[in-house]
Amino acid sequence: MAREYDHLFKLLIIGDSGVGKSSLLLRFSDNTFTGNYITTIGVDFKIRTVDIDGERVKLQIWDTAGQERFRTITSTYYRGTHGVIVVYDVSSGDTFANVKRWLHEIDQNCEVVNRILVGNKNDSLDRKVVLTEDAQRFADQMAIQLFETSAKENINVEEMFMAITRQVLRTKKREEGKTSNTKF
Repeated sequence: MAREYDHLFKLLIIGDSGVGKSSLLLRFSDNTFTGNYITTIGVDFKIRTVDIDGERVKLQIWDTAGQERFRTITSTYYRGTHGVIVVYDVSSGDTFANVKRWLHEIDQNCEVVNRILVGNKNDSLDRKVVLTEDAQRFADQMAIQLFETSAKENINVEEMFMAITRQVLRTKKREEGKTSNTKF
């Protein structure tokens, strides 16, 4: 009997409250979008299996609460995480300014993990306050890939999730290569 998947990866979506973390997850996992905002309490997760370079990868994607009162709950969810998606809202400078704090939190909770930066709600140019150039400059400084997405209009969502999955897969293969070259 064929295996259901070749790899199982845990991804975590973090960022301020209201930046669209749940919307990105629902767009990627179920291809749905709702304009209604419902606060995530604690954590929620979805599963989706994708094919990358001929390999089946099962993704367990955890959606965390962005509100401060839930921060202590979510720190435990970093355990066993392979990739972290840091989301800000391109129409909110405050959420972009807080990205540094989120990246610091990743460093506090994960030894080595793949990270990606996502500017969501990139569907209304007249409301955009975080310029792509500024976000790209910051991403370059942090050595992380940047994606601007819109869960509402389904722009770059699939591409972003596939990019972080590819990063995680590459890292895993590199680690496997290191351990197979070790002499006992």
